[in-house]
Order: sequence, then structure tokens, then C-alpha cells
Amino acid sequence: MIYLSQLLGNPVLDASGEKLGAVSDLGIATGEVFPRVTSLAFTGPGKTPFMISWRKYVESFGEDEIRLGVVATDVRFSYLQPDEVLLARDILNKQIVDTRGMRVVRVNDLKLSDTSSTQLRLLGAEVGARGILRSISPALERIATRIGRVFGKPIPERIIAWSYMDLVERDLSNVKLSVSHKTLDDMHPADVADIIEQLDPRLRGRVFAQLDDEQRADAMAELEEDKAAEIMGDLSEAEASRMLSAMDPDDAADLVGELSYEKAEKLLRIMGVEDAAAIRQLLGYRDGTAGRIMTSEAVSLPEAGSVADAVERLRGLEESFETVRYLYLVDEDGRLSGAVTLNALLVNEPSARLADIAAVDLVTASPEDDQEDVAESISKYNLLALPVVDDEGKLLGIVTVDDALDVLEEEHAEDLQIAGAGRSNSSTGEGSHSLLWLLRRELWFFFWIVGVAIMAGVSGGSVPLVNTLLASSALPIALILADDSVSYVTNFFLENDSDDEDSPSMLGFAIKSIGLGVIFGAIVFLIVSGFNSVVFADADGAELVRALLAGFSGAAISTIASFVLSPIYLAILRYRDRRNEETSGYVLSLVAMGIALATFALVAATITGPGIILV
Repeated sequence: MIYLSQLLGNPVLDASGEKLGAVSDLGIATGEVFPRVTSLAFTGPGKTPFMISWRKYVESFGEDEIRLGVVATDVRFSYLQPDEVLLARDILNKQIVDTRGMRVVRVNDLKLSDTSSTQLRLLGAEVGARGILRSISPALERIATRIGRVFGKPIPERIIAWSYMDLVERDLSNVKLSVSHKTLDDMHPADVADIIEQLDPRLRGRVFAQLDDEQRADAMAELEEDKAAEIMGDLSEAEASRMLSAMDPDDAADLVGELSYEKAEKLLRIMGVEDAAAIRQLLGYRDGTAGRIMTSEAVSLPEAGSVADAVERLRGLEESFETVRYLYLVDEDGRLSGAVTLNALLVNEPSARLADIAAVDLVTASPEDDQEDVAESISKYNLLALPVVDDEGKLLGIVTVDDALDVLEEEHAEDLQIAGAGRSNSSTGEGSHSLLWLLRRELWFFFWIVGVAIMAGVSGGSVPLVNTLLASSALPIALILADDSVSYVTNFFLENDSDDEDSPSMLGFAIKSIGLGVIFGAIVFLIVSGFNSVVFADADGAELVRALLAGFSGAAISTIASFVLSPIYLAILRYRDRRNEETSGYVLSLVAMGIALATFALVAATITGPGIILV
């Protein structure tokens, strides 16, 4: 086997041994499972680019040189054909889509088969660490792999075959591909959305442009709202309007809600009247309500109709219509009176009346109901869809199970964020994610180091370093308990709904928080007082006793202050929740520890007097 990195830069010699230039690239024919190398690109004198036929002129190749079978005067230059791509220009060091693993990767090298003395075929792209090491130095790769084997940690090759590679930075729509070549067009919309979110922002629009209108609409519905709005902003008004029309009304409303008012109005005005009206109706409801996540695409029939009528109605629906789980029956006044499942239609005679086979004890929601309550109802009653009705009982739309799952996932993610949990992504940046994980888990340690450095620096050397270190030894207690106070608040917030009558009042929470702070503070101070009476009983340690007492007194008072502030943190969480704004528990911890550090330093300096810790 041979790699592209081993060929690039090698001299190109003619039959007489005269150097014509240096290898700059290889072209492949894309219409094969393992594409043949069809062209050789090299740079001649003055860095002039040339391209010749590989099959016609190359006689032999290796890691040191490529030799042609003719003399320089017999070489005739050619051009890249429509069904060819260049390995170095179009693939090497580029982002590609691994359509088998459904991820975005970067090509570090390309593996070629050299089973024939004159023919090369592309086996696949190397996307692992070995490709990076080899591009730096083949010797470095060999050393690293040997060291890995010695320690029982081999460094494997990570090869993606050509048939599972989809180029991002070159549109292959007009390039002849093998029938086995899998592209983004063959993937599920949710997988396409995942791929687009992994790409660099500059490439998202390029990939999106390769999809047809239906694929765009399906993928856009699966994207995170901010990324979907970003891509939407890059589309022309006609393209964006056409795509919105192809989306389900609830998905389209979510996307339009992320756009600026001017952009949204322009798109709605040039859309079809019915599509625009459906979106405007959903936009009229508040965020976080059943009305905002419901779809108006629900099948309703008169309760006097028959099974045959229902089947005929289903046959007349467009293919893109929201998946039908139930048919809803309405009475003469248009009020919801029952629901018929698809299974009931199949097992009953065409002449059977819908009212006779319908379920009438329905679980419904109001458009102003909280979306989380609606999602929990769908989960509790094992529903595939839940009808949304107005005050008069008329059907407005339905909330489907997939939308309910999205809500539950979103609420779970928000709870994790408030609780301070971080997200991980194993596909990229593992080292940086590990550092962030450590920083979040042991945040108090970094505050402690910074606090000691600040106090030692402010004292300016006028105080023995041992006194400063002794006083600051109690700082971790203040920081950890400050973080615990935030955890106490976030847990209370997540477990108690402020609108629930049985939920503890803010006053009760405040009294309990202050009580906990006083108890913890007293415990800290009593422990250190007893410790001092035993260890520093003689008068010679008076200065050390004073520094230690100053530190633990600061920790005790800082702890009380942290829990006293707990009701304020709770009020902030509830206020932002009512406005549908996310709040990070990590940020709350940062604030709480910052306040604890400042309180600790102030109390310690006050007790010890100027010159001991702070001057």
C-alpha cells in the first residue's frame, strides 16, 4: 500500500531520467467502487502546472520518484475530465461526510492500492491520527505506532472507503459516480441535519444547496433553531419561501419565529395564502405553549360519516401531509366529539358509522397549556397525538408524539444546564472537552488558587507567607459551600413548580435557606475553635491562631452569606423561566463563588487588621 502523502513532491522523470517536475496531485475516475488514478499533475520549471494521462505515460512509481515511459518531447498534456476529481485539491485536508458513520471528518491522508506496477486505485481516506503523523514524517508515524504497540495501545488506521465519502467542498451532482456511492441524498433527514450541524459554518450552506426542496424542508425541520435561521438567512427569498411551504406548519412557525420581523414578513407575504395563514395562526400563541407546538394538519370528519368516507378522505391527502394517527370527529356545531384510530378503520366494514367505532373519552389540551404538561400527558396516556381545542371545544390542531419528545428532550437539556451539567462531544476536541469538564467539576479549586494569589500579591510581602496560606486554607470551605448553595437552589427549582399550590412559598424557602447557612457557618467556626484550643494552646502561636481564626471566620460568614442569597438565585431562575430564557447553573456557580471569595477576603482582612492579609 502507498499513501498520497508519500507521492506528493516526488520528482517526475522521463524515460531518459530527465526531471520534468514534482508531483502536485493525482486525478481519479469517480465512476468506480475503487477509483483508478487516471491523471498525474505536476509542477514544472517556474512552478508551471501540467497534467498528463497516468495510464498512457506512467511506467513505474514509488515513494521516491515517478518515472514515465517516454521522453519529455513525446509527452502530450491533457485536462481534468468532468468525471474526475483531484485527490489533494478536492479531498486532502478537507471536511468530508462519512455517510456510513453519519459524521463529519477531516481527511488527513489518502490510501492507495499499488498491487500493480503501473496502476493505482484509491482505497479510502485516512481520517485518524496516523494520517497526521505520516504527513509530518513517515518515520514519526512508525515510531508512534511502535510505541503504541509496546504499551498495548495500538494506533489503528481509520479508513473511509470512497463509496462512503461525500465531498463537501465540491458539488458532485454533475459528476458520474458508481451506483454504490452513497451521498447525502440517501440519508435520513435527521442524519443530514446532524451532518450539517457538524460542518464549519462556511460549508453548511454549500451542502444545503445540494439538496432538493423536499430534502431541504425535512432537514431544516431537524436542525437546531439558531443554525436553521442562519442557513435561512443565506437563502434567497424565493428559495426560503418555497422551503417553508414544504415544511409542516409547526416546524415552519418555529423557524419563522427565529427570523427578524422584516425577514419573516417578507417570506410570509410571498408564500401561498393557506400556508402563510397556518403559520401566522401558530405564531399567535406564546412560546412554550401547546398552541405553538401543535400542527394544524389534522384530519376531521363529521361524526355521521362512514368508514368508507374516512378512507376516501385519507386517499385524497397529499403525500407530504402530517402523518395521520387518528381521525377526529366533529358534531354539527364543529365541536370535537371523538377519535377513530387507523386500526379501527381496517377492522370495520366500509358501511360502519364512524360515531359507532370512535373513542369519545378523549384527553385534550388548550392552546395556552404549557407544552411540558402536554408532552407529559402524551407520555402518560401512551398517545400518538393529542388534540388541541379552543374554549368552545372546536378542534384547532394536534400535538404529535414526535413534538412531545422534542419538548421533553429540550426540558431535560434545560434542567441539566440549570443543574450545571456540561455536554460532551466525543467526535472532536476531546482534550479541550476534558479540560472544560475538569474546570466545571472542580471550579472551587481554581477559585482557591486565584484567591491565594490575589491575597499574597496584595499583601506585598509585608506579611509572612505562612500566615497568608494558613488563613486561605479555609477558603475551599467557603467556595464548596457556595457551590452547594447553588445546587440546593437549582434542585428546589427543578422539583417545585412555582405555579403549584402545594409548592413551598418563597418565604418558607428563604427561612430554610438562612437556617441552613447559619447551621453550616456555626459548625465550621466551632470545629476550628476546638482545633485551635488543642494545637495552638501556647502563646507563641498567637499570630498563627489569629490568621487561622480569621480564615475560618471568613469561611463561616461567607457560608451564611451564600445561603442568605439563595432566595435571590431562586427568584432569578423563576423570572427567567417565565420569560422562556435559559439560565446556566454553571454561571450561577461562578457568581456564587465570586461573592464567597470577596466576602471571605473582606471578613479575614477585617478580623486580622490591615497588613495581615490585605493591605
